[in-house]
Amino acid sequence: MLTTQARVLRANEGKLAQLGSIGVRFIVDSVDSRGAFSLVEHPIPPRKLAAPLHRHHREDEYTVVISGEIGVLLGDDVVFGAPGDVIFKPRGQWHTFWNAGSEPARVLEIISPAGFEVYFQHFSDLLAAEGSPPDPAKAGEIAARFGLELDLPSIPRLTAEHGLTFGRG
Repeated sequence: MLTTQARVLRANEGKLAQLGSIGVRFIVDSVDSRGAFSLVEHPIPPRKLAAPLHRHHREDEYTVVISGEIGVLLGDDVVFGAPGDVIFKPRGQWHTFWNAGSEPARVLEIISPAGFEVYFQHFSDLLAAEGSPPDPAKAGEIAARFGLELDLPSIPRLTAEHGLTFGRG
């Protein structure tokens, strides 16, 4: 039987990776939670789009705003979250999010069930190997393995509509 032990992960601990526009700190993975959920932290630079419009087919996401102001597109609705707010993004719904402010923002993402955190690692590895933007076919193959649909053509529209940039730098 798999057992996990209680532990404290300090604010400066945990594996870090880069996902293009945003970072990721891995906090709780599928092994830790026995598959129930994963928990990651995303630091988001000012006025950055975190991801193209996308939807998950296997998991729900709960975004807890820790600092800054977060804009979120949920289907056709744009909402904003401030520190302490929780934004629910159910599986199957098109969505994306961004730092809507001029200061760095941080969010915690609870992903249920666990497993999608592995996508972040694979995508980060692809970016490290190829640079940004990565080969679209390779990125698409990784997304498909994790039941993720990406609307890459949404990026120019989203950045223009919300005064954002996308990607590193």
